[in-house]
Amino acid sequence: MALRTIRKKGDEILYKKSKEVVNFDKRLSELLDDMYETMKQADGVGLAAPQVGILKRCVVIDIGDGKIELVNPVIIKSEGEQVGQEGCLSVPDVWGDVKRPKKVTVSAFDRNGKKIEQTGEDLLAVALCHEIDHLNGELFDDKIIKQD
Repeated sequence: MALRTIRKKGDEILYKKSKEVVNFDKRLSELLDDMYETMKQADGVGLAAPQVGILKRCVVIDIGDGKIELVNPVIIKSEGEQVGQEGCLSVPDVWGDVKRPKKVTVSAFDRNGKKIEQTGEDLLAVALCHEIDHLNGELFDDKIIKQD
């Protein structure tokens, strides 16, 4: 495992749409391991591959309940609404309120290519939406409704 450099706002890769993962191989596993280590080192709760300069549709999340790895994630269901403060490792020192679903269900694959579903409420729903936004070239600060 290796720490990777987290790209910051202004880096053009953060605004590009990521490509679907087709090879579930050792390189993908190494990327996911590196992303998780990088996220933990930076005290984050989520990290998407574009944030480390890789345009692949994969994210890692850990809100304190253990590691979640999602490859080619797609939100298939969302319910309710919540507004909460968000920040981002790629947008340092910016915090603001963002409106997100209260609960989401995501269809994805694990690192081995097995289809999985992940449902999250509250903070996990926020993290899922936030990281999937990164895969579509979107940053949270464009969605801020009230900035601190």
